Formats: sequence, C-alpha cells, structure tokens
Amino acid sequence: MDKFEQLEKEIKQIKIRNTAVEADKAWETSGVRKVIIALTTYVLVSAYMMILDVNKPFLNALIPTAGYFLSTLTITIVKNRWLNNRNK
Repeated sequence: MDKFEQLEKEIKQIKIRNTAVEADKAWETSGVRKVIIALTTYVLVSAYMMILDVNKPFLNALIPTAGYFLSTLTITIVKNRWLNNRNK
C-alpha cells in the first residue's frame, strides 16, 4: 500500500470516527435525553419516597426532578460563557 492509499484510509477512518462523535454529542445535548432522565428521576424518587412513607411523595419528587432540569439549562449558559471567555 503506498502513502496515498494509506492517507485515504486514515481520512476515511477519521470521517467515520467524527460521525460517531457528532452523533454522541447530539444525543448528549438532546432534549429527548433530558426529558427521559427527568422522568426516570421523578419515577425513582417517587418510588423511594413511597417506600419511606413520605407525605405526598409524587409532589415532593418534583423538587429533585426540577433541580435536575434547571441544572441542564444553566449548565449550557455557563458553558457558553466559559467558551466565549476562553476564546478571547
């Protein structure tokens, strides 16, 4: 295999890797992922509070769920500011 063919092979591998990385990044930042995690948090915390016999477990489970969801919003804002300051 000559150098040109080797370079073509390496470029192809990089493109395949980049496609996978882009897909992972899209999933990590997707609204669907955030909603699934929030719903899972709500269900698990509700069940845990029911086991502990907490008063109004379904209402109280909203607190950690809302905390998670709000943190996903603020993290994006903080990240963007950090990137802007870093690139100056």
